Amino acid sequence: MDALRLAESSRPDLIVLDVVLPDLDGFEVCRRLRAGGNEVPVIFLTARDTSSDTVTGLALGGDDYVTKPFSVEALVARVRAVLRRASRSSPAQNMDADPILRIGDLELDESRWTVHRAGVPVDLSPTEFRLLAYLMRHHGRVLTRAQLLENVWGWDYAGQSQIVETYVSYLRHKLDPLGPPLIYTQRGVGYSLRVPGPGSGAPEAGESAPGARPAPGHTG
Repeated sequence: MDALRLAESSRPDLIVLDVVLPDLDGFEVCRRLRAGGNEVPVIFLTARDTSSDTVTGLALGGDDYVTKPFSVEALVARVRAVLRRASRSSPAQNMDADPILRIGDLELDESRWTVHRAGVPVDLSPTEFRLLAYLMRHHGRVLTRAQLLENVWGWDYAGQSQIVETYVSYLRHKLDPLGPPLIYTQRGVGYSLRVPGPGSGAPEAGESAPGARPAPGHTG
């Protein structure tokens, strides 16, 4: 509970949060922060190095995940990367650009952090919003998983592509019921967002149809 009180009272630029805490674990602290509207960047520290824990932490709204033991230099590098990404996502950084992105019937307003498809509001988590905005800014291009990790999550290393796949699935689950699929998988490469042309149906060679299994609820 002290972690929650400190986060609310001191308003830090970033929180380095140990998963193992005396009262509430770090995952629950992050969940409560996000539920309360606090979007401060969070880096989890843990001795557990499993993909399920990584997905859990990031799906709850964490921005990075560092396993013990680690070097101070490595942690500082992660902190700087997350702060850079948070700075790029700040509305103040985008004042000179058109804050509204439109692709077909999909509209994303970066100044108000809102998304509509076919006029219907779409409720996205902060990470989903950043991912969709990046895909829309580069619509029509195939973006690699490494590009998405670096520019959406602020990571400069490989090995966590399942996080990208998880969040693409979240976006598809929310966007596809409102119209034709928009996010395409290029097998072995990455993803692209584009509006299907008239009569388009079968995917091109090397391309997977956008259908995805519904993802469980989350707040990340």
